[in-house]
Amino acid sequence: MFDFRFDKRIVYAVVAIMLFKTLYQYMTVEGALLGLVLTIPGVLIAITFHEFAHAFVADKLGDDTPSREGRLTLNPLAHLDPIGSLLLLFAGFGWGKPVHVNPRKYTRKMSMEKADALVSLAGPIMNFLLAIIFVIATCITVNTTGSKLFFIENELALVASDPTIEIVLKILISGAVVNVGLGVFNLIPLPPLDGSKIIMPFLPYNAKQFFIRNEQIFYIVFVVIWLTGIAGYIISPIIKLLSAGIMKLGFMAFGINFMLF
Repeated sequence: MFDFRFDKRIVYAVVAIMLFKTLYQYMTVEGALLGLVLTIPGVLIAITFHEFAHAFVADKLGDDTPSREGRLTLNPLAHLDPIGSLLLLFAGFGWGKPVHVNPRKYTRKMSMEKADALVSLAGPIMNFLLAIIFVIATCITVNTTGSKLFFIENELALVASDPTIEIVLKILISGAVVNVGLGVFNLIPLPPLDGSKIIMPFLPYNAKQFFIRNEQIFYIVFVVIWLTGIAGYIISPIIKLLSAGIMKLGFMAFGINFMLF
């Protein structure tokens, strides 16, 4: 769930510059643009299922707000945020259109705070589950096509049996990485990301009150570390290591021999 509470025009202008610069780099590096296109299916699935998971859990807790707003669906058009989707495509982390919930409508016997944390946690959990599914699909494809996989400093390279299989494998691998990226990014414990609500039930009372009173400041802190690239600098290695770890576990589970360099 991602919802800016200040002038979006400034953020969008900065993001547009960042995206233009990144797109130029993709266009000038051979094969990079094709790789970007093959990432699109993973981005659509990652954002759609992430936001659907928020809506689904909120609905199960008794809040009909997501359903009334048309968010209890797997139609990507209901969940995509233009800027967040482009960033997820280009940078590996981003966001979807926020799912609005009304905690006062929760009917389950738990505090609104804990219920809100469950709704927030549903998105990242969904992404990690999808990453595992993409890895399983990758392993099945490798086993049935005789393709080869190599890890070079936690970067995955492949040798496919034919060009079509290579495209399929690249789509599956990028789908796993994008889902890990969206899941990790949203676990950052700063508003407006899911992590800020997930940690709330576990904070001491004084820390919780400080967090609530200074929420707007935390928004600004997040935007600063995001626009300056600090967020990417911090989480990109985590995304890379976690993606490689899930891949390697999947390969071992399916008995796939992969080489490390």
